[in-house]
Amino acid sequence: MKGPIAMITGATSGFGEATAKRLAKEGWNLILTGRRVDRLEKLAKSLSKKYDVHILTQGYDVRIEEAVNESVASLNGGWEKIDVLVNNAGLAVGRSPINDGDADDWNRIIDTNVKGLLYVTRAVSNLMKKRKKGHIVNIGSIAGKEVYDGGNVYCASKFAVDALTKAMRIELLPLGIKVTQIAPGAAETEFSLVRFKDDEAKAAAVYNGFTPLAADDIADTVHYAITRPKHVCLNDIVIMPSAQANSTTILRDL
Repeated sequence: MKGPIAMITGATSGFGEATAKRLAKEGWNLILTGRRVDRLEKLAKSLSKKYDVHILTQGYDVRIEEAVNESVASLNGGWEKIDVLVNNAGLAVGRSPINDGDADDWNRIIDTNVKGLLYVTRAVSNLMKKRKKGHIVNIGSIAGKEVYDGGNVYCASKFAVDALTKAMRIELLPLGIKVTQIAPGAAETEFSLVRFKDDEAKAAAVYNGFTPLAADDIADTVHYAITRPKHVCLNDIVIMPSAQANSTTILRDL
């Protein structure tokens, strides 16, 4: 198998899907993971047909430790030689204040954004360790830099990603593994639709009056980060639409 290999979690939509398309276009072989197997297979078929790359799909939920471990352990035939891991799987659910919070929402956020990232990183970094090389890209958020009203547990989960990224960079340095965080601001994907539990009106209102980031903007940033020379690591990239100054200040033309 010629060409580098990238593993992307949460590749069924949004940043993950866009990154898969961007990297396939550039000749990367891909391991695509996600819960929605039908979407994974459709994406893999499309990319394989369009580009001269190899694509492997693995359908699992990153919240399930055993599924992560078994899937990563099953990689062979060269697929275990992962050059880049993009920890993209993540979500927000709800905007309730703490006193009205839903524990199921909290668990879903923490189990996906924090524990899922940990499970995948541990498994894949041990593969990279064998080769003394690799690059891990964690998709964080401006919510991991600044807290906003109604963000509580989601912000806490992304603050955790920020802290874990810094810790990984220290601990994986002797293993030859680079670690980058990309922290987007307002971006129009399925994010708000999931947060507002399929309420399309509420989700659309988030982006009224300005041009948000697109998934392709993040995919371009991932590609740029992972193609720097060996001696260069982009540690932390905060990227927002030009209409956004911080997590709460957005200029809207309403």
